[in-house]
Amino acid sequence: MSKIIRIGTRDSQLALWQAHTVEKKLNDLGYQTKIVAVKTTGDLILDKPLYELGIVGIFTKTLDIAMLNNDIDIAVHSMKDVPTTLPKGIVQAAVLERGNVNDILVYKGDTSFLESKGTIATGSLRRKAQWLHKYPNHTVLDLRGNVNTRMQKLSENNWNGAVFAAAGLERINLMPSSFINLNWMIPAPAQGAMVVVAMQKDEYSLNALSKLNNKEAEICTHIERQFLKTLEGGCTAPIGALAILNNNTVLLKGALFSLDGKEKLEIEKEISLELYKNFGEICAKEILNKGGSELMKSIKKSLDSQS
Repeated sequence: MSKIIRIGTRDSQLALWQAHTVEKKLNDLGYQTKIVAVKTTGDLILDKPLYELGIVGIFTKTLDIAMLNNDIDIAVHSMKDVPTTLPKGIVQAAVLERGNVNDILVYKGDTSFLESKGTIATGSLRRKAQWLHKYPNHTVLDLRGNVNTRMQKLSENNWNGAVFAAAGLERINLMPSSFINLNWMIPAPAQGAMVVVAMQKDEYSLNALSKLNNKEAEICTHIERQFLKTLEGGCTAPIGALAILNNNTVLLKGALFSLDGKEKLEIEKEISLELYKNFGEICAKEILNKGGSELMKSIKKSLDSQS
């Protein structure tokens, strides 16, 4: 059996770059493909912070529905946008080799504001909390939209800078000259990784995508997303996690912040690689036992009152 594999994607420049990357890899293996682009709710509603919209998987739900309706065969996502629990019938089929995991600050003018008061924009609770933890005198404003839209908004407003994922800007050649690598900021779980999902019963697509899977990226993102899932319990929160493979060991750096950045619960732990499957959960439970459970309750209460 052979078929044309229909690749579902958002229609932003970055999402299309990711979809075409998967398409080329499949084409190089001899598979026939077709790109199917759609607009998601997260792309259409730009005047509210993501947490206020109250939709799990706001950037993935439209593509999930398209797959369940048999309008597409597979979907390509920035893995950090994908909920830790996939819809029934849809499975993770491949994690591609990971890109740059870091956040960067794109700034305007000089960087003297870092030593005094500044205004920074980001749509991420995680980035906001970590920025305020380091720069408590700064103001952090909400910034929504795809990468291109956010860069445009930065140029049009009198902000000092905005925080972006380095991988996104690198992939579509939008990396400016004025940026700072925020190596102190713990990235989002699975940041810099691309994931491809497919229907559990679609053996043809699953077999094709298995050839694209990068084992190191799969292991590291599994640990980070398990850490996220165990902490969150379905609630959005400022959570960072980064797993690093080093020969036969794996190191996890993880943290949970309060919304205002004043509280920080962190963990840094290393184990043997063969024990990785429950490592994220073990680390998250340590955070929960160190005060994380109470902090998560207060975060949920605060977000519920804002939505």
